[in-house]
Amino acid sequence: MTDVLFDAMRDSLDHCVKCTICETACPFSNVTPLFPGPKYVGPQAERFRTGEPVPDASVDYCSSCGICTQVCPQGVHIAEINTRAKARLRERDGKPLREQMIARPTVIGRLGTPAAPIANWSLRNKGVRLLVEKTLGIHRDAAMPAFAGRTFQAWARRHRPPASQKRVVYFHGCGANYYEPHVAEMAVAVLAHNGFAVDVPKQDCCGLPLQSNGLADEARGYVRRLAARLAPAATGDAVIVGTSTSCTLMLKREAREILGLEGEPQLEYVGSRTYDIVEFLLGLHARGELRTDFAPVELTVTYHAPCQQQGHGIGKPALDLLALVPGLTVIENDANCCGVAGTYGLKKEKYAISMAVGANLFGQIERAAPDLAVCDSETCRWHIEKATGVRSVHPVEVLHRAYGLQ
Repeated sequence: MTDVLFDAMRDSLDHCVKCTICETACPFSNVTPLFPGPKYVGPQAERFRTGEPVPDASVDYCSSCGICTQVCPQGVHIAEINTRAKARLRERDGKPLREQMIARPTVIGRLGTPAAPIANWSLRNKGVRLLVEKTLGIHRDAAMPAFAGRTFQAWARRHRPPASQKRVVYFHGCGANYYEPHVAEMAVAVLAHNGFAVDVPKQDCCGLPLQSNGLADEARGYVRRLAARLAPAATGDAVIVGTSTSCTLMLKREAREILGLEGEPQLEYVGSRTYDIVEFLLGLHARGELRTDFAPVELTVTYHAPCQQQGHGIGKPALDLLALVPGLTVIENDANCCGVAGTYGLKKEKYAISMAVGANLFGQIERAAPDLAVCDSETCRWHIEKATGVRSVHPVEVLHRAYGLQ
């Protein structure tokens, strides 16, 4: 496999001037000595990883949030280098059962959905959670979403979209399929309200959890299969719209940059046509095509832009959309990370770090005492809701309410 793109990113480490801006911005090295910082485990340590792989075990405490890459003034791809090093660490030291389990959300979803009442009871039971912590290393207090007991895919197979010349392909992600089908249904309703027929092809995980846990080969298989499902559906003028901001970022660039899949035709095609849903809706508004028949919503909400959303480089479209809703008071949080980083905050040895990273955000939300906490990422929403007790929702849920589509 040619890895021209990653080689180019790796070569970017020579542009590091040791300014330590990434160290200052990193939310994780600032709360734990176990992670010495993105510069140390990234550009600095990568110089010693030629030939025999010798990644320092501390790279496993990198959350792959991507903030270091975003703030680097020299364009060094620090997070991508670190994630690759994590994969080499797994190749050398083996792939723990916990990482293999929690990084396959579709497998967990398929097992848990038919047994949702029992599975959800187990997730709430302190004794069971303690046993899981001791045997698998998943922290007893980590936020775990409840199984919906149904899937969005099943709903989509029964749903008949209204006829329309305008068409989009919906990429719902694992979270919406197994845990939050209502979010996916609201997204379909909002898109239909704006005149789009919504196609929902059969789809699986994008491979991001596997990639983040250093299981690169497995991640490549998942993202290739997903691209093969989405590409045939996105014909003509149809684009792919997703509600999981981390998963849309995986399709847009992370799979190519980190997994070495640059130049694969289906993935290139899918990535070039993928939009986060708020990005897509704001694009409609910019062209005068978004319906703005919003009813007043007399609520106060906070908004947190998760790390992966910031990685798109598209600003914060959700804030611009929420500003269109009359009566809605929006308080933007200025914390850069909630701490969960996908599956990172579920792990026994990393849970306390995750909570320390998120403490600033949690404090802001609690002081604001909002009706809702709005966030684009499902794992961040679950983490925020567990930590603050404030119901956390996707931006599309607020738009759905404002459109009167309840």
